[in-house]
Amino acid sequence: MSAPATAPLALRLGTRRSALATTQSGWVADRLRAHGHTVELVEIVTEGDTSTASLASIGGTGVFAAALRRALLAGEVDFAVHSLKDLPTAAEPGLVVAAVPVREDPRDVLVSSGGRTLGELGEGAVVGTGSPRRVAQLAALGLGLSFKDIRGNVDTRIGLVRDGALDGVVLARAGLARLGRLDDVAEALDPLQMLPAPGQGALAVECRTDDHVTQAALAVLDDADTRSCVTAERAVLAALEAGCSAPVGALAEVVEGEDGLELSLRAFVGAVDGSFDLRRSLVGGVDDAEALGRRLAAVLLDDGGDLLRGPEERPPAPDAPGPAGAGPAGSHDAQPPDPPGATGADPLAATDRSTDRISDHDSTERAL
Repeated sequence: MSAPATAPLALRLGTRRSALATTQSGWVADRLRAHGHTVELVEIVTEGDTSTASLASIGGTGVFAAALRRALLAGEVDFAVHSLKDLPTAAEPGLVVAAVPVREDPRDVLVSSGGRTLGELGEGAVVGTGSPRRVAQLAALGLGLSFKDIRGNVDTRIGLVRDGALDGVVLARAGLARLGRLDDVAEALDPLQMLPAPGQGALAVECRTDDHVTQAALAVLDDADTRSCVTAERAVLAALEAGCSAPVGALAEVVEGEDGLELSLRAFVGAVDGSFDLRRSLVGGVDDAEALGRRLAAVLLDDGGDLLRGPEERPPAPDAPGPAGAGPAGSHDAQPPDPPGATGADPLAATDRSTDRISDHDSTERAL
């Protein structure tokens, strides 16, 4: 049942300034405008936008959301739009996800030189991604691929393929769809090969807990099936106590069962060198999403998933001090080495090719 209509409001929407983030925020804003509200986009710079370090080294979970949340709590904006996969699974005091709109296709896709599929790339082909989850699942396929840890927005990443620096990059289909870039896709990766990140393809519309008027206005955007699916996926992640950049994949779908609609949930835990690849699935009630996710996480842990160690638990790399005056190894200012499974002495960390935007790692871009 949709929420009751509210009187027209003048709302300030906090968004990251990347092309993908502003496109996503604009999509939300247009739907609120259709309900009679006035919406102004307010650009907020996050650490994930300005740092060229790997996602794991700068904190992983929440690095893209923190600045938006500070602006919200300070009253500088009325609500914010996040790529849901970038939000920590723990609730943020004083804030609430008022809406999870209908989800885009959550699959990962391959953009490659010559439009080759994954199976056509060939042994030794170099694939770029900033996601340990993707590296783990690609390595487990046994195709003999090599991997490079990359950062940057959609154009930057695709440009590395066009310029011949990489044979392919793996991105989230949702980000390319929102940007109108699906013509660049060589292959959509079947979830049997590549389970997406929990919440991939979905947006989270967040506001202050005590702002009941804004909550009511945002509630019309909520899609019950999408919320149920991402709740189950994120419950897996939370129960595994893994960060959003850890090698964990999960996908829930509302399907027709013998007794009506039910929730089908699949999850993956792996190692970035492909040596450990654990996949399990469960089915449960659509209204029992969080408990279903916790149950599947327990199955994974019982079957060996306790070997997973999130990036926040890993010790700093040896002999990798930060710059003069900086903190210890692994500090935000240090340029970390490629993660295990990557090739080359240094990360292939590219800056944004555009001259009018800050370099970013667009998140559905871990979506990318």
